[in-house]
Amino acid sequence: MPRVVTAVYPGTFDPITLGHEDIVRRALRLFDRVVIAVAAAYHKKTLFTLDERIALARQSFRDTSQVTVEPFDGLVRDFVRAQGAQAMVRGVRSTTDFDYEAQLAGMNHNLMPDVETVFLTPSPAYQFVSSTFVREIGLLGTEVERFVAPHVLALLDARKQGGRKP
Repeated sequence: MPRVVTAVYPGTFDPITLGHEDIVRRALRLFDRVVIAVAAAYHKKTLFTLDERIALARQSFRDTSQVTVEPFDGLVRDFVRAQGAQAMVRGVRSTTDFDYEAQLAGMNHNLMPDVETVFLTPSPAYQFVSSTFVREIGLLGTEVERFVAPHVLALLDARKQGGRKP
């Protein structure tokens, strides 16, 4: 039986953007399975609840059985091991991202030397897109449909109109 190579893509995904989607779809060219690990992120003030962030990510990848979306809390190392993953995927947009991610990869390698960290840069159209920018710009009334899928935009618009806030 052939070995299934699994990668974990951890993050807060508040909200998931087209840049995140780009990274996942490109990771699928390298790995048989990608698990999007949505961090509970209790230490952060998120716009969307954990359940909403999971639902948005699942809807983004409803077209492929190679992607699963799961919540996690605690050390990503424990989640990666529980998934039986051989790699972690990290998106890197800039040298600032790279500096932080390289340090994180070094620590993760120390904690789990049998798991590789793979850096992927987003396609040029998404190199400047971040969840933080999308939240801030979207809530201030500027159009962000170029940066998120329609189902994400709908929930962001609802939040902007005074919909339930976590």
